[in-house]
Amino acid sequence: MKKILFIVLSSLFLVNPVFADLATNNAIQTRIDSIGTRILNFNKIQKRIVFTYDEHNKSDLKRKYNTLKNRQIIVYGNQYKSAQTDDEIAAMLAREISIVLKSYSGMWGGSIDAIQVALSSKKFETVADKRAVDYMVKAGYNPLALIVYINKTCPQKRQDVIARHNLTSKRLARIYEYITYKYPEYLTDNEYINNQYYQNFLLNSVENRQKLQIKIKTNSTGEIDYE
Repeated sequence: MKKILFIVLSSLFLVNPVFADLATNNAIQTRIDSIGTRILNFNKIQKRIVFTYDEHNKSDLKRKYNTLKNRQIIVYGNQYKSAQTDDEIAAMLAREISIVLKSYSGMWGGSIDAIQVALSSKKFETVADKRAVDYMVKAGYNPLALIVYINKTCPQKRQDVIARHNLTSKRLARIYEYITYKYPEYLTDNEYINNQYYQNFLLNSVENRQKLQIKIKTNSTGEIDYE
């Protein structure tokens, strides 16, 4: 009887694409919940955060609105497709968790700080990237995946003089510097060295990494003017 029931259910999934899509979406939701909850637990984050998968594609503005207003991290279809490993999903979620937590702090139940995040101050963006690295490491994920994920999903602006966001190249260089100083073991035993997106980062960051090496050799503690 069980065998017959299994065959019938399997046939439904194969014949009806709706059932197949439902099964796929449920599997993705379970994966996101597992990784997101692991980050929360290992970092002892005591705020309630909900993770939701939405197969439809939405703009970055819509995603940020839900994150700040509802303290809900929604992973849209286009985001999920760009994250090919658990480490990359962790990178995506760790960055969003950092934003959600900012909406819990400050005056009026976090409303003021949420507005600051919405305006995307460059300083907060840098702090959030570094915090995401810490979250990933404590949860057992490779922080280099954050470089890979950002390199795949964030286009390069023409300039950042009047922009609300840092240049992507500048963000990546600062993340790389932070990992170099705080978690050098990930560069010594680099699991991503043959990853094509990491290789692309290395190719496009030669000048910035040279600046970092000069800083290390001279023991300079000043801010590097990354491009």
